[in-house]
Amino acid sequence: MTTRPRTPSRRTLLRAMAALPASALVLGEVPGLLGTALAAAPPSGSATRYTIVPFLNSNDGTVNVYQSDDATDFRLAKASAYTPPTGRIRDASIFKHTDGYYYITYTTHTWQDVSTTIGFARSSDRLNWTFLYDYTVPIANLSRAWAPEWFVDSDGSINVIVSCSTTDDEWIFTPYRLRATNSALTAWSSPLALSGIGENHIDTFIVKLGSTYHAFTKNETTKYIEYATASSLNGPYTISRTGNWAGWGSYREGPALVQLDNGAWRIFFDGYGDGNYYYSDSYDTFATWSTPKALPAVSGTARHFTVVKETVSGGVSLAKNVTRSFRSANYTTRYWQEQSALLNLPVVSSSSTTAEKQASTFTVVPGLADSGGYSFRDAAGNYLRHYSFRARFDPNDGTSTFAKDATFIARTGTASGSVRFESYNYPGYYLRHYNYQLRVEQTDGSDLFRQDSSFVPVTAWS
Repeated sequence: MTTRPRTPSRRTLLRAMAALPASALVLGEVPGLLGTALAAAPPSGSATRYTIVPFLNSNDGTVNVYQSDDATDFRLAKASAYTPPTGRIRDASIFKHTDGYYYITYTTHTWQDVSTTIGFARSSDRLNWTFLYDYTVPIANLSRAWAPEWFVDSDGSINVIVSCSTTDDEWIFTPYRLRATNSALTAWSSPLALSGIGENHIDTFIVKLGSTYHAFTKNETTKYIEYATASSLNGPYTISRTGNWAGWGSYREGPALVQLDNGAWRIFFDGYGDGNYYYSDSYDTFATWSTPKALPAVSGTARHFTVVKETVSGGVSLAKNVTRSFRSANYTTRYWQEQSALLNLPVVSSSSTTAEKQASTFTVVPGLADSGGYSFRDAAGNYLRHYSFRARFDPNDGTSTFAKDATFIARTGTASGSVRFESYNYPGYYLRHYNYQLRVEQTDGSDLFRQDSSFVPVTAWS
């Protein structure tokens, strides 16, 4: 097999030189700053939108814009959306300010160059960007300022966390905090090193929950992403998880977190050692994490990104407490039908028997685990749920596990009026037909998968 050559990156070089890029994305909890939405399925008529602006493995002179409704299947929104007037653009971090604009800050030079500035640009629509300025980070004997990341604190302050090295050792980085001193984001406080994380830690990403700051930072000596906490943004931080504590493996960098609609926290990170981009989920406030999986579609193409989450208009509008039938979007004579408790996709027509029509009719109700989601009940009162990833109908046993298994989040489908139903407790997994059986399967990012998982709600057969 011929391997596609990869453009040399600062990460590849620095791995050999014992230093890697810096990053620190940050999510705030400030009302009005999009990207900080509470965890809940989007309301009827609205949709969740995740946006990333990565530079490309093949080109660090521009960024693409990708968006997703599930934080898994990212689709290209605009190629080469922003190219700075001079220099490069790497490790762009995005957030939406209270002035209604989206802002990115980024590394302005490639890895081999001295890089004492960070860049800023803004956009009204995420797709078309205007250069603002390059800012020289005021650190004595600065060699490199890399991977600046936005952090909006709960007091409303807007910060950039940037990893910097000095000329006495240009490959050893320390995370610093810059705080905006005006709302225009053109003036900044003096850089302050984050206490407790220490030198040779890069790509520090901070999330604040309640009164605690949670930092994910790469130890450049061990090549593992570590975990630390503090009661102040400035620190001191206590690193409590080291080595392969989360099962993510080594040679990982660029951690960035976002909260999903079901309340889980998802971390994205660049597996620069093998060329993949990974994600992993936590449901217990960062104590344990799911097995990392490569992102479909953008893995191997996108490099070092952060995520902004929003609730936007234009989502699915599906009435609840009504009966509906569901037609396949790409096999238009086939419908959901319960057969021996399993959900299949046979042909249903006006000449079908009364029993077949009744078995193809379901009551749409508020999600058992999240009323913003959806559950489906048959005529006998049993609920559609996944079990061993097979879609089937069972009586509600009252457990939280059953409620989650039986709840789905509606996402816009491929055909006009169609809907995709994402598993509530397996984000990125959808009801999908295969061999005319309905299963819950992980998206692979392909158009075929999106078509197979799209269904049109129609007037009930019975």
